[in-house]
Amino acid sequence: MQRITKLSSTLANQIAAGEVIERPASVVKELVENSLDAGADKIHLDIEQGGVRLIRVRDNGSGIHQDDLELAVKRHATSKIHEFDDLEKIATLGFRGEALASIGSVSRLVLSSAMENQSGWQITTQGSDEAPELAPTAHPKGTTIEIHDLFFNTPARRKFLRAEKTEFDHIDEVIKRIALSQWNVSFTLKHNQRLVRQYHAAHTEAERAQRVGSLCGTAFVENAVKIEAEAAGLKLSGWIALPTFSRSQADCQYFYVNGRVVRDKLVSHAVKQAYHDVMYQDRFPAFVLFLEIAPQQVDVNVHPTKHEVRFRESRLVHDFICRSILDALSSIRPGHTEEAVTESVSAVETTAAPAQTYTAPTMPRSIQTYTPTPNRGGFIREQQVMPLKVREQMAVYEKLTQTSDKVATAEKEIPPLGFALAQLHGIYILAENKQGLILVDMHAAHERVVYERLKKNLADKKIVVQPLLIPITVTLSEREVSCVENQQSLFQQLGLRVERLSQDVIVVREVPDFLREGDVEQLIRDIATDLLIHEKSTRIDEYFDKILGSMACHGAVRASRRLSLPEMNALLRDMENTENSGQCVHGRPTWTQMSLQELDKLFLRGR
Repeated sequence: MQRITKLSSTLANQIAAGEVIERPASVVKELVENSLDAGADKIHLDIEQGGVRLIRVRDNGSGIHQDDLELAVKRHATSKIHEFDDLEKIATLGFRGEALASIGSVSRLVLSSAMENQSGWQITTQGSDEAPELAPTAHPKGTTIEIHDLFFNTPARRKFLRAEKTEFDHIDEVIKRIALSQWNVSFTLKHNQRLVRQYHAAHTEAERAQRVGSLCGTAFVENAVKIEAEAAGLKLSGWIALPTFSRSQADCQYFYVNGRVVRDKLVSHAVKQAYHDVMYQDRFPAFVLFLEIAPQQVDVNVHPTKHEVRFRESRLVHDFICRSILDALSSIRPGHTEEAVTESVSAVETTAAPAQTYTAPTMPRSIQTYTPTPNRGGFIREQQVMPLKVREQMAVYEKLTQTSDKVATAEKEIPPLGFALAQLHGIYILAENKQGLILVDMHAAHERVVYERLKKNLADKKIVVQPLLIPITVTLSEREVSCVENQQSLFQQLGLRVERLSQDVIVVREVPDFLREGDVEQLIRDIATDLLIHEKSTRIDEYFDKILGSMACHGAVRASRRLSLPEMNALLRDMENTENSGQCVHGRPTWTQMSLQELDKLFLRGR
């Protein structure tokens, strides 16, 4: 074993660079965040060869004082924290004081800056311990940093870089993530002297939605719901996509904490839990969300690249995010405007669906049929009246007029899903509203209505507990057993009575009645894992929801079942008053709208 020696500053900086700088995109992130911390509202980036040959970031921020330029490229030198208490309330994107020193140790760095009403100065480093060169330069207010020949003195690191296009795509994604949260800042991105991106400052809601559309696609904005929620000192805002706009991978998920983009397991779990009742298990929701929280309540210093954070009240944050998204999704009704779902969590109200049944006797689907008859090479339509007595026909008409007093009212009182016209192949309901034609999947829609009604009826009832004749023993790790033992009250609320037998074994003596045929051992393991990772578990609720979903599926009207117009209209009214009525229990859409303009286009009307 060799003697202990102190590392040279260059080697120490290069080791730090291994944590901070993964690829050129990491350099861009650090430099742009410094520009934002300096108050810049215009940032220009010039990239060459994917960032390997050149990364130039120019901003119009406050600039760096001449006397501070040499310190700026020193390790652990920063203007953003001064004492220990500052670590408890970090409000800037950068703060470690390692970025420029680390970047300068593996590149040729040129830093030029000028403060307002002062001359500009420039400092140059060559990736060594040599003193940096300081010289005057012509420069407007702000800062320009040029990174030449990244990893020129660490060829082992350079050979791990990917193709030029791949590296630039990572840079493009970094700017995209930053632009999504910095509305008042304009960004210009060039690659090999070619303009690739230009994001103008967005000051109004319409401009912000336009920027979101340019970054996430117009389809996302068209299928997204604006959310605004605030409670317990937390504020959540942004856009969440409808469950029907799900993705095959988590490629459109952007979450920000106090303006900092993060990837957090707690957040991912909260969002997944909010969507679990309206989306397929193998699909991913899309969202752009911003969480505002007191800096004292979040630790951003837990990861070298600051991609992860730790919340002081993690369970509170988890439940707030989940409930906010769940309330916004549940509040979506046919015909609701965007403003109806942008209220705070405390103000969101839901309407219970009135009890309706769809068991009226099936009525004739039509009074008249039309049989085409050949005539002189063409066709004429011949009307044939079905064999119904006049009195029976009038009784049918009278029954139709009794479905709702709104049928004969003015057009402005037509409900969002309109009134039923007919049924197609016993599967789809065709209805007319102000905008045009509504198509409803009869089984899927009724399934959601039944499911939500079952949940509401059973929500306030006490869980029925079933004692086990033969208790179930479960072997876990010592840490998991301790966690289960400490959460006895939680398990009792879930209808589970568990006891610790030994260091790594627990015994289950009672289970909820609806779990008596389930895999209780695996359920206990899953709950214990959830409690360790997320400090809570929703396994019982998910299992219960799965059972209710199966009951709703079997209880809903089946395809090929013929419904009368009163039955169809009753189902439409129930959908308008039911949470999550836009999706069935399995995540499939239940209805769609075809506007008159879309129908006109199909038939080339107006041409």
